[in-house]
Amino acid sequence: MPARAERPSLMSFQDAQHSWTDDLPVCKQSGVGFSTNQIYREDGYRQEEHPFEDRSFHCRYDDSTFLYGVFDGHEGTKAANFALQRMAAEILLGQLNGKTTDEEVKEVLRQAFITVERGYLDSIGDLLAERTSLQFDIPDGLNSYEAYQKFPHLVNKLNSLNCEISAGTSAVVALIYGGRLYVANVGDSRALLCKTDSNQVLRVVQLSADHDLRNEDELLRLSQLGLDIESIRQGSHLGNQENTRCLGNYLVKGGYREFEELASATAEPIIAEPEISGGIELDDSCRFLLLMSRGLYKSLEEATKSDQVNKDLAQMAVQQFRVQSTLTGVAQAVVDKVVRIHHDSNMSNSQNTLTTGKRDDITLLVRNFNFPLPHALKSPTIPSVRFNPVVQTAPITTLPDEDYSSTGTGASEDNVDTSTTETSTTSDIYPPDAKPLDRNAKIKPYVDFTEYFQNVERRRLEGTLPEGIDF
Repeated sequence: MPARAERPSLMSFQDAQHSWTDDLPVCKQSGVGFSTNQIYREDGYRQEEHPFEDRSFHCRYDDSTFLYGVFDGHEGTKAANFALQRMAAEILLGQLNGKTTDEEVKEVLRQAFITVERGYLDSIGDLLAERTSLQFDIPDGLNSYEAYQKFPHLVNKLNSLNCEISAGTSAVVALIYGGRLYVANVGDSRALLCKTDSNQVLRVVQLSADHDLRNEDELLRLSQLGLDIESIRQGSHLGNQENTRCLGNYLVKGGYREFEELASATAEPIIAEPEISGGIELDDSCRFLLLMSRGLYKSLEEATKSDQVNKDLAQMAVQQFRVQSTLTGVAQAVVDKVVRIHHDSNMSNSQNTLTTGKRDDITLLVRNFNFPLPHALKSPTIPSVRFNPVVQTAPITTLPDEDYSSTGTGASEDNVDTSTTETSTTSDIYPPDAKPLDRNAKIKPYVDFTEYFQNVERRRLEGTLPEGIDF
């Protein structure tokens, strides 16, 4: 047996590394739900394609400052973990001091993304140096096949390093500051604000931009860099990823010329510059906010072929607000429903070509503003908490000392007076008609010693009283 208790092993989506954001107070007006990725097996058993790569935080900094973030990592968790820890530090550690206008706050968010990106690339400097050294060790002029045939160990090591420095993440961050909402994002994680219009009809507003190949503004930006947009439209990836913006992934940034479809760009085509919206005044019309990773809306879109997944997700959230008792319950119930829809769509027909046979990681963060949660758990109030199982509320009145007699022959209800003019609740330990006794009260004697004293006196007169007995 081990000399000391061993620490339980971490689940696949947990990190051994402690983040300083773990010590920030959690915002109690928010909740998070998630589901790990899945490959649909023919035998029905669950199989994950890779460890859980999503990360999120939801913290309260002070009474007027709240920060939320969802990070959808790819090619591992390295970039998502880094962004999780550094993003909050680049926003909450004094950067907002003295900032009063929307433009000033938005600039803080923009600088935070740029600083996180720069810090992450600096953190992998040793990997980049090792990669460059390996590239010099492989002679020029060899194609991939020839290089592997002659230098297999170098090629394998180079491929391993390429995977490691390909780690990147989408990010969507929501900041509530001074009663106003700001959202910044890169990649395809989404932020949806659900608010009521003048007719009290719930509307859904997407505050983030999807930085993917369906975004015409992004295609225009790539075109201005000299890329062949028609060729890009026909494909599904830019280099080794689908997004046109992200944090991390050096290969499609500093190493973008190694990809044929990106090599002609006059500058880095994949950027970390965020799109920022806000500030939005959080008035009574703002009901709740949803932050999500791509896996949530893509799974619903893929399974249902709906072109209104934002509306569908908002309706699911409204339904769960009506029945759940916590915001975490609301978020998790929406995630579970989407997971079930996607699973059923895949498993209903083995020849189904509408879906891919697998599902990505999913994270949903719900931040409530003033939407009703009728079954919310409420903390007990002080008067309703009972610590002592025996509660005595009636004063005890005992008989005067002179009323106690040595000649009594039995117990009587007159021994203790429990009359009172007060009425209150007592413990369930006593039956309703029971009369609790005062443990310190005196009781009347119930043994008669008259016959004993008579026998002692008779033996004394007869002279047969044993020695040592003297009354």
